[in-house]
Amino acid sequence: MKQHIDHLQAISQKGERRIIGLMSGTSLDGLDVALCRVTGSGTQTQLSVEHFTTVPYDEAFRNEVRKVFAQQTIDFQQLCVMNPYIGTLHGGMILQCLEKWKVAPAQVDLIASHGQTVFHAPRKQHMLSGFPNATLQIGDADHIAVHTGIITISDFRQKHIAAGGEGAPLAVYGDFFLFSNPKENRILLNMGGIANFTYLPASLNASEVFTTDTGPGNTLIDAFTRRFYHQPFDENGHIAASGQVHGELLDTLKRHSFFSQPFPKTTGPEVFSTTFVEQVMEGCAAKLQPDDLIATLTRFTAETIAGAIHHALDDALPYVMYASGGGAHNQTLMRAISELLPGLPVKQLDELGVSGDAKEAVLFAVLANETMAGTHTFFGAKDGVPGVSLGKISFPG
Repeated sequence: MKQHIDHLQAISQKGERRIIGLMSGTSLDGLDVALCRVTGSGTQTQLSVEHFTTVPYDEAFRNEVRKVFAQQTIDFQQLCVMNPYIGTLHGGMILQCLEKWKVAPAQVDLIASHGQTVFHAPRKQHMLSGFPNATLQIGDADHIAVHTGIITISDFRQKHIAAGGEGAPLAVYGDFFLFSNPKENRILLNMGGIANFTYLPASLNASEVFTTDTGPGNTLIDAFTRRFYHQPFDENGHIAASGQVHGELLDTLKRHSFFSQPFPKTTGPEVFSTTFVEQVMEGCAAKLQPDDLIATLTRFTAETIAGAIHHALDDALPYVMYASGGGAHNQTLMRAISELLPGLPVKQLDELGVSGDAKEAVLFAVLANETMAGTHTFFGAKDGVPGVSLGKISFPG
């Protein structure tokens, strides 16, 4: 163990670190793998992405995860075996990537693993008296470290909760360090399964930074696209563009109690599930065609994103929005967001030098770098963004 601690100490003293960031989202598309070079820390962080890819999951793996994903009642043995299984699988995927990129594992300082979220339960959601905010990601980092031979930092969300947060959104930390700019107020919108945004003030004052989930991103669109069209997602928003938005259903969906909760807040597919939509549809007089349902769910995502931005930010200030995540490729969704936020320039995150598809994996590399640097940025005495260094450390042996 001492040799690993000595190695960790040496890494902490480096001026530049080579870090692999991993992200496996609720859409279960695959494992995002970003090999990054990182220098500095905090607001002095400089990062370049050497390589990025998404290693796709096969349908058999997705089905195994879905057995324990976003459900209150599961087979506990399935959860137990999936934890090491995912860790070992991710370790193998990393080695495949390194071989393809002709990078030896010994040339990588750290792996930053998000893991696979299987349940997110903030207090506002579980409503259990006396119990704290909670979230659970599986894909054990010890297995990643042993399989790859690389020190692995993981479980980033637990310290966030321990320090008073809800375990999400975590993008705010990397967003502030990488993308703040004194020339413009920026809104960084990420649309994965759940949508969230970070506000980055041109003042560069960390206490003015704001972040929150807004509600569903792609999770409902993807779920019903799989059900009715046997496709993983609505490519470019073509299905939504062919349908008609059902006003009654849209209005009823927007009455969900999540949208009346104070900001900042977080949520997950446990709340915005197919069951939720089906229950709402039972009260609608008309029977929707599949394309009309996809159109309505796409508009639901767009209106709740725009509504959150209107509510949380000062409309009198100028902003520029940069979009990332799978939703940024949905032209119908992006068009609706632009229409709902007139006068707000809406761009792709790629314009800031980081691929929008790679962003989340990159941000976890930044969080691991902060763990090594030991820095704490104070974001002001407000909910949602405790000033903490995140992550647990797993050694290869």
